[in-house]
Amino acid sequence: MPFSVEFIKKLDKIPVELREVLISLLEEVERQREESVTKREFQGFARQTEENFNRVWKAIEELAQAQKRTEQRVEELAQAQKRTEQRVEELAQAQKRTEEEIRKLAGGIRRTRDEVGGLAKSVAYALENEAFVKLPEFLKRTEGIEITERMIRTEINEEEINLFARGRKDGKEVVLVGESVLKLDDMSKLRTVERKIKAVKGLLKGEVIPVIVTHFAKKKVLETAKKKGILVVQSFQW
Repeated sequence: MPFSVEFIKKLDKIPVELREVLISLLEEVERQREESVTKREFQGFARQTEENFNRVWKAIEELAQAQKRTEQRVEELAQAQKRTEQRVEELAQAQKRTEEEIRKLAGGIRRTRDEVGGLAKSVAYALENEAFVKLPEFLKRTEGIEITERMIRTEINEEEINLFARGRKDGKEVVLVGESVLKLDDMSKLRTVERKIKAVKGLLKGEVIPVIVTHFAKKKVLETAKKKGILVVQSFQW
């Protein structure tokens, strides 16, 4: 069976399975030609077979190109996925570093809060210590209260008393129960003093005189304290 060189080259390039099918087909054609067709008829049939083969081959090449493009796209997607995974890993590492920085910052804030709290306590104790020295003379001069025992810090009925002293006023025994606050700026601090007064009343002999020592008192809180009978002494007054 005569075929062109080009046809034979193409035949060599197709998959083995398809090649075997085509060869079997050609062999069958050859057999039938020998049995029933003329040379001219066979040549026409052979040309048709080659044209069909060319179309099949063209389709195979197109499929191969499509497969190649698909594989290329898959590779691109794989690379994109790899870059995405790398970016996710970078973000995870950045998140880890951020969390570490936040942890350090939180630790720094806690230390600062502790330091500020410690400083506030130091200033509060300093105010109390100053009150121990200055308050007795101030009370005697402005309120007629004479402190007869040294002013101390103490605890009564499970309540911490910042300023505690016994004294006399108008010939009667009195008990001074006081609180020291750096700034008297809200009503809750008045309630704290009231709670402490309630805790000591009935346990001590003499009238209980509530007092708050502070560096500064807001006008509204100061007026409320006066109505409640709480003596407020600001440090600039002594």
